[in-house]
Amino acid sequence: MVVNVAVAQVRAEKGDYAANLCSIGDVFEQLMDEGISADVLVFPETALSGYFLEGGVVEVAKTADELLSDLQHEYTQRCKANAPELDVVVGFYEVLEGKHYNSCLYCTLGPAPKLLHVHRKVFLPTYGVFDEERFVSRGVRIDAFQTRFGKAAILICEDAWHSLCGTIAALKGAQIIYIVSASPGRGFRGPEVDSVRWWRNVVTSIAGEHNVFVVYAGLTGFEGGKGLTGASMIASPSGELIAQAPILEECLLHCSLDMDDIAVIRGSFPMLQDLESCLADLVAELNTILSERHRS
Repeated sequence: MVVNVAVAQVRAEKGDYAANLCSIGDVFEQLMDEGISADVLVFPETALSGYFLEGGVVEVAKTADELLSDLQHEYTQRCKANAPELDVVVGFYEVLEGKHYNSCLYCTLGPAPKLLHVHRKVFLPTYGVFDEERFVSRGVRIDAFQTRFGKAAILICEDAWHSLCGTIAALKGAQIIYIVSASPGRGFRGPEVDSVRWWRNVVTSIAGEHNVFVVYAGLTGFEGGKGLTGASMIASPSGELIAQAPILEECLLHCSLDMDDIAVIRGSFPMLQDLESCLADLVAELNTILSERHRS
């Protein structure tokens, strides 16, 4: 099975949900007008609001059902009767049961819209230029979920920097891991931006270690003097980078993923199988660490 994935590397109008929803509609039109075949369309972290909102999160936060309804309306308005089924991954600030989260939704738009999954960011950076944990609550789960194209999982920005998150997603059966991010550029002194190189290492390492496709969508533009690099990319189950977008530019990156490649590569390089065979021992080690920390 081949899955056609498009990554919309976009800028966000800070704090303007309506304008950003309209921009998503522009991408829907672009797909149709340019004849780009896309089964899954991926937008970055906080694509509907911008990232650095602090207390402004409350003003733009939506429930997942509200966002699904708005996306469906935008999709049908822009694409009319020609709109085929389209899976969409998009980052947003979510309100749920009186709490706010940095979340990412996976849904299917078209004749029968459906909400498939919401991931809530687990690791909230609160250091340097980041202050997330003051304004949003922490998610507690990493899940794989069924889509029309096999199992998928979502990680948001720092989640991906902790290798255990990618491991959990793969152990739960994910064949594609979507990573959405709003990453400020750091380290501009060399021939390549340091943070872009770091992200490439993270993306290709997750893909190669667990033999999964990894699709990374980066927000671009400037917020409060901070340049969000974009640098969206896609890695194959062998850990090879197969597509990459430029930095600091809006663009549409698209690539066809042959899901059969996963089984082929795992057949000759069974890293996930080896991990599963040692899992009970590793869990025992983790429990030992937790017990020691509780005693101390």
